[in-house]
Amino acid sequence: MSEPTARSGTETEGLRWNAWNLLLLVPFLMLVTPWYNSIEPELFGMPFFYWSQFAWVPVGVLCVAIVYVKTADGPAPIAPGPAGDVDDLDEGVAR
Repeated sequence: MSEPTARSGTETEGLRWNAWNLLLLVPFLMLVTPWYNSIEPELFGMPFFYWSQFAWVPVGVLCVAIVYVKTADGPAPIAPGPAGDVDDLDEGVAR
C-alpha cells in the first residue's frame, strides 16, 4: 500500500467558516409567520400572505447565489491515498 501524499499546512479539513454564510439565514425570515400573516395589501387580488411568500423565492435564490460566488475557491482538494483505477472502482469481476 502506498503512503499518503504530503499535505501543505494551509489546507484545512472539515467545515470551513466564512462570514458570507450568514447570508444564508436571510431566507429563514420568511418562516416568521406573524410578520406577514395578513390579507392587506393585496397584489393582483392575491392576499399579502401568499404574494410575500412568492417574493421570498428570488430573495432566497439571490442569497444562495451570492454566498456561492463569494465562497467558491479553487478546485476541490484531492483525497488522500492512491488514485483509484477504473478497473478497481468497477463493480464487476477483475480480470
